Amino acid sequence: MNGQLENSSFDFYLKTIPEIGYVTGLFHSIIVVDGLPGAHVNEIVIFKNGGIGQVFSLFPGKVEILILKSTQIAVGDMLVRTGKSLKINLSNDVLGKTIGPLGEDIEDAIVKSNKDSNITFEIDKKPLGILGRKPVDKFFETGVSLVDLIVPLGKGQRELIIGDRKTGKTEFLLQAATAHAKSGGIVVYSIIGQRQADILKRAQFFKDSGILAQSVVVASNAEDPPGLIFLTPYTACTVSEYFANSGFDVLLILDDMTSHARYYREISLLSRRFPGKDSYPGDIFYVQAKIIERAGNFDKGSITCLPVAESVAGDLSGYIQTNLMAMTDGHLYFDADLYNQGKRPSVNPLLSVTRVGHQTQSPLMRDISRVLSNFIVSYEKMKQYKHFGAEAGEIVKDVLDIGNKLDNFLNQSDYKLVPININILVVGAIWANLVDNVDFETIFDKYQNNLEYKKSVDKLISDSSTFDILIRSIKENTNIITKN
Repeated sequence: MNGQLENSSFDFYLKTIPEIGYVTGLFHSIIVVDGLPGAHVNEIVIFKNGGIGQVFSLFPGKVEILILKSTQIAVGDMLVRTGKSLKINLSNDVLGKTIGPLGEDIEDAIVKSNKDSNITFEIDKKPLGILGRKPVDKFFETGVSLVDLIVPLGKGQRELIIGDRKTGKTEFLLQAATAHAKSGGIVVYSIIGQRQADILKRAQFFKDSGILAQSVVVASNAEDPPGLIFLTPYTACTVSEYFANSGFDVLLILDDMTSHARYYREISLLSRRFPGKDSYPGDIFYVQAKIIERAGNFDKGSITCLPVAESVAGDLSGYIQTNLMAMTDGHLYFDADLYNQGKRPSVNPLLSVTRVGHQTQSPLMRDISRVLSNFIVSYEKMKQYKHFGAEAGEIVKDVLDIGNKLDNFLNQSDYKLVPININILVVGAIWANLVDNVDFETIFDKYQNNLEYKKSVDKLISDSSTFDILIRSIKENTNIITKN
């Protein structure tokens, strides 16, 4: 529960702030109250029966309250102001926990003797301005070959994950979370209004993957009050900022922001605010941008944000989807057609964008990314050309042959992580025409378990400043890639 309110009561705040309100109307998650003349927006209020709410709107003579804690509230019930905004207590002991938007489990996790444990943090705050931010300049390794090679991410980047339901978005997010945690980072996974079974499944995954001690799940389920679900990403951002300010690189996953927008629309319509496009309130862009802008690369640490958006029938032009695209530094599009063809991950590199990821790559990686991006365009054209039964020349056959080999390599099973240097080595082998003698699994296992082999691969790559030099080096050292 909120650290400042946990041990306080209705009577305590009535004596502190002698203003009282009475419930005059109930509209699902919105309570209309007479009284409380000094109330301000986002102020926390306490009902006499123990309920908790937040001031949502102010009108002459009345106040609208957003319910945060489900209780039996009736017309005539009394409530008081607290003079405080919503805050939660945080310490490193929150790691490995699944907490709610009000930080319900944090109080039990905190060591009372730790002087830092009683520090409270506002969950709704303005994003940091230019001062205190740094350019995104460090590569973020997801362990997913297609993304790392062609649509790279940087630490502090905000990359939208968009696609239809059941297209592999969650599997990618969990792969990225595992890779980040195993590299020493912190993962904050925000689950917004999903089923309780899904929340338990995510927490179990972190436990089974051995990364629970470096993860925090901030979750609300579909049965929670809409106001509580609406606050979920705010709390996740606050937890992320706590660890970023402690010097950690944090991965923040917001799953998903289209659900968040729908709950905010429900709250706004119940409050009788004027509806805009698709009945969403006019400030929906501001509300969600304020969340996503809290990510970035800072003086002490970074917050890499992966907000999720659900599309319908592959339509990327939806109101909320385009809003989120405008807030972020690019997007990964998960294509339902590719997913149904068996591609894993089903990311469509031709429809995906990364605006700052390339600046975090080494010259070699940037060169490889450029070559692969251009090649994929040619490969898709050649496949269409071949599809119409045209007779293929040598050039077309070569492109199709390399494309098939590249497809086989980039088709990566769920939850398998491939180190970036293995990606570079195998792509170099494909272009050096040595892939027929390559056993991907053998190379992967040797790199993971043989320190001498790992050093030789890393040195070969570090000594290559361009893709052409890498290909030449692989041809001169075929023993590093061929079966032994």
